[in-house]
Amino acid sequence: MSTTTPPGTGSVGLPGPLAGVDWVAGRLGNPGLVLFDASVGAHRGASPRIPGARPFDLDGDLSDHTSALPHTMPDAQEITEALRALGVHESDMVVVYDAQGIYSSARAWWMLRAMGFDRVAVLDGGLPAWIAAGHPVEADAAGYDGPRGTFTARPRPGLVVDADSVAAALGDPRAAVLDARTRGRYTGTAPEPRPGLRGGHMPGALSLPFGELVNGDGLMLPPAELRTTFESVAGQRERLYFSCGSGVTACVLALGATLAGYRDLAVYDGSWSEWGLPSERPVATGADSGP
Repeated sequence: MSTTTPPGTGSVGLPGPLAGVDWVAGRLGNPGLVLFDASVGAHRGASPRIPGARPFDLDGDLSDHTSALPHTMPDAQEITEALRALGVHESDMVVVYDAQGIYSSARAWWMLRAMGFDRVAVLDGGLPAWIAAGHPVEADAAGYDGPRGTFTARPRPGLVVDADSVAAALGDPRAAVLDARTRGRYTGTAPEPRPGLRGGHMPGALSLPFGELVNGDGLMLPPAELRTTFESVAGQRERLYFSCGSGVTACVLALGATLAGYRDLAVYDGSWSEWGLPSERPVATGADSGP
């Protein structure tokens, strides 16, 4: 199965996979620019919001609730319907943010790319950076009651993969599987937040907590620093697979790798919520041995 991503420069009109707060503020309210709030958990539906932001509800319509696993990708028909209901057109540019900074917004970005839509970027630093820059906010939560859009999902195979694909990658010397969870959860010394999961990591997976890709201001590291960070963990391997707790922060690694110039990328949708369940799939504890 191919895991090749499209070029990482986004679409014409966007600055790339990452958009700065000033770039967005200068275009706020322009026709054809759609802002999405993809906040999850306690931040879901919280105010304030960037003016005009619509909800990209990863805890709601934009996850597959027929699955027992959290935050599972819906199918193409469900995503098409959800985004048309949110007024997204084929010609729109989309910028996604979340209230935590760079967290769940990357999941929305990756989902759209996996569904064939490249006109999308993540807001660098998210809502905290927006507020810190003094840009306007609205008190009410994200919402949308306008006309339907024309968005159509066109899935790209291989950008979102299953457990068997990851198991094969773990045995592939050309590939690296990177775990975005905290080091404590990776080593098994910290408890899992979801009940019933085993502690530890996939044997052969490498630890790269997603928080190591941002600086002290909550902004993504520059591309050269991101490349150095990835190479310090994965060596010279260019085929990268990403896992986390439920497929959300794995996408922060996918964003960072794209900015760093990697192209052969995939996100494990089930992540530890699936692999960590009691099963015959192997689990290791302790530290990894590096590249």
